[in-house]
Amino acid sequence: MKKITYLFLLLILTFIINNCAGYKPIFGQSNLNFEIVNHSIEGNKMLGTNIYSKFHSLSNSGKNDQNKRSFDIYINSTKKKNATTKDKSGKISEYRITLTTKVEITDFVSGNRIINETITISTTYKVQSSYSDTINLENRSIENLLNKTYEKLLIIFIENI
Repeated sequence: MKKITYLFLLLILTFIINNCAGYKPIFGQSNLNFEIVNHSIEGNKMLGTNIYSKFHSLSNSGKNDQNKRSFDIYINSTKKKNATTKDKSGKISEYRITLTTKVEITDFVSGNRIINETITISTTYKVQSSYSDTINLENRSIENLLNKTYEKLLIIFIENI
């Protein structure tokens, strides 16, 4: 009886594994066939360059393909840092970072606007005991905000092309 049960479970497991064999990611490199011809970055240059470099690495700029679409991209990023909480002595114990990014992507050939989005994302972080730990936490928070912004823009971009 145990052999039949194990054989049945093995058969079901094999069936489940074979059904997942044709998995392809939605945001796969092969699905996106585009290049960025012109780019313009305003506001915080570091943040804008970070978002642009993620889009540029996703594009097929180095490949010679006749079917790829060409786009212009405009990025305007700003970062605001505000104190949100103070302790009894008046020292700041928590900050809020707000990242606002405006992105416009237009088709290079037709001039049609593909994306005209403003994305605002914020997070809070606590002040640490040492200044360097606080700076590291702030930098990690900014990096997380940039990744979330890029993911949202990528979803909007894929839906519109």
